[in-house]
Amino acid sequence: MNPSHDPQQKAQQKAQQEAQQAQGAPQVRTAQDGSTGLRGKTVFITGAASGLGAALAEVLAHAGADIVATDIRTGALEPAAARLRAGGTRVHTIGFDVADPDQARHAVAEAVEAMGRLDVLINNAGTDVTAPIDELREEDWLRVIGTNLNGPFLLSRQAAAHMRQAGGGHIVNVTSTAAKRAWPNAAAYHASKWGLLGLSHALHAELRAHGIRVTAVVAGGMRTPFLLDRFPELDPSALQDPLTVAEAIRSVLLMPRETVIAELTVLPMRETSWP
Repeated sequence: MNPSHDPQQKAQQKAQQEAQQAQGAPQVRTAQDGSTGLRGKTVFITGAASGLGAALAEVLAHAGADIVATDIRTGALEPAAARLRAGGTRVHTIGFDVADPDQARHAVAEAVEAMGRLDVLINNAGTDVTAPIDELREEDWLRVIGTNLNGPFLLSRQAAAHMRQAGGGHIVNVTSTAAKRAWPNAAAYHASKWGLLGLSHALHAELRAHGIRVTAVVAGGMRTPFLLDRFPELDPSALQDPLTVAEAIRSVLLMPRETVIAELTVLPMRETSWP
């Protein structure tokens, strides 16, 4: 038989060609169990003690990531970190204020020293104040802008420097539907979230040339203490599970390296023009 017509040889040649084409290509994990999709990657999460931050730590740890869990409430980090460690996840905790430039710089440096690398930064920490403009205190305005906007800027600047040296990385900025519309008595929150959306798109334009992907996540209402503690009259069934938003963010992180999702919107089906 002519070797060129040997089915077994053709199959071997095809397998070799596919293997050669795959060399250097991104290995994208899309299996539903998600157990190894981020294996060996270090993910730095702010606001990780509760709500979406805690959900992100859980989901991304299940996907194989090493977790740097951070929060201004240092003591609140440990219960969640202990659960992750019990499941075999490598976890490092840092208590710091994202709005403080020195603390932000030291936190990123500590994460890199402890974990050996920094692949993903998720700017999730947030705060709010509800007050009409004539009652909004300057210190409350500065606190909200500091946490929600200055913090992501400070951390992104520090993380991007390490990511450039490493040849790439991913920055995720968790913004809100408050960056797309407005309601009364929330001037500081709207200003911070609209600003964060703009910052995210600016970083996307600037850092993509360095192999750093930047994604803004516009998240609708979630069943988290951040929302329900402030607005107890809300119907929890009309809000989405933070684990669902965390899963959406995981899918963004698993995209091939040649693709970036610059903005992702995740809404509960029953969300209206609340409030």
